[in-house]
Amino acid sequence: MGLLGDLLGGLQPHEAQDFVQRYQQGAPSEGYSDQEVLQRFQQVAPQLSPQQFQQAATQSFTNMPPNQLAQFGQMLQRQAQQQGIGFPQVGGFQEPNALAQAATQVHQQSPGLLGQLLGGGMGGGSSAAGVLGSPVARAALAGIAAMALRNVLGGNQGGNASGFGGLTGGPIV
Repeated sequence: MGLLGDLLGGLQPHEAQDFVQRYQQGAPSEGYSDQEVLQRFQQVAPQLSPQQFQQAATQSFTNMPPNQLAQFGQMLQRQAQQQGIGFPQVGGFQEPNALAQAATQVHQQSPGLLGQLLGGGMGGGSSAAGVLGSPVARAALAGIAAMALRNVLGGNQGGNASGFGGLTGGPIV
């Protein structure tokens, strides 16, 4: 499948579309297990450029209520500090774009750190034990994976996101 297959992270298009639909149709933290979210995130996130990751994170965080956005920002900041990773000051974590930029920086510095928020990190995962099963972390990571997949598939139905540069054609059905 070439470039598209690489960006899908090994997912079949129908699996990707199913995941995106479940994310878009229900509450962002429901409809999938922590394990499925972690798997989809780990399949997709490494394939994204920093710009693609930040775009998907912004789209995901825009779908989260302010209190959940703040909670996720605090979780991410705490996890980054525990790992000795600098975390940009984003002030209250209420702004989806600023938090997406911070999450992108953390992801670039330590690609496995976001997965640790669901207990899927490398190196024992003891620092993530307190957030295992967190609906907020599940919603954020599911959203990043789903929005990235939606963008790759060209499925901007009703959304304000543009597809990723270099990919042409309509959605894969």
